[in-house]
Amino acid sequence: MDPATLLLTALGLSMDCFAVAVGGSLLMPSLARPQVLRAACCFGIFQAGMAGLGWLGGRTIVGVIEDFDHWIAFALLFLVGSRMIYESYQSHDGSSRRVDVTSGATLIVLSVATSIDALAVGVSLGFLGSGIFRASLVIGMVAFLVTGIGFSLGRRVGAATGRWAGIAGGLVLVGIGVRILITHLT
Repeated sequence: MDPATLLLTALGLSMDCFAVAVGGSLLMPSLARPQVLRAACCFGIFQAGMAGLGWLGGRTIVGVIEDFDHWIAFALLFLVGSRMIYESYQSHDGSSRRVDVTSGATLIVLSVATSIDALAVGVSLGFLGSGIFRASLVIGMVAFLVTGIGFSLGRRVGAATGRWAGIAGGLVLVGIGVRILITHLT
């Protein structure tokens, strides 16, 4: 995968992290740097790890499906991107409950939930024969940075940004899927 596509993929995947960080910062009464660092590290590690796990799964069956792997990669990215867009339009609970999304079981659950897309992308990378070390590293680092930015901007930007971030991330993933399909068909 070329560097530009990898960076766009990582940015697309990190939009869930951004949306959670923005929304989470609105739920917290106060936000300290160690909390942001803890959440950003956890999100980045899960994004990188899930991409690697997906890649392992994709690599083990690549010989069987190499004639139509680009269709599978397109379908996975399209489904993940479409789901992100769809979920961005779902109503959100507007309660004023205060929750610390940067620690404990809540942080782990959010890290897993935001990294499911990375698992699917990792499978796609395995199908395409792309290397995973660099891809996982970039995906994890971008998720770390975007999560930190999301928490930093959360209080200033407002709740509406989470929806648009999810839509933008979904559109990026769908676009990358289309690009993969076009590249393999031409």
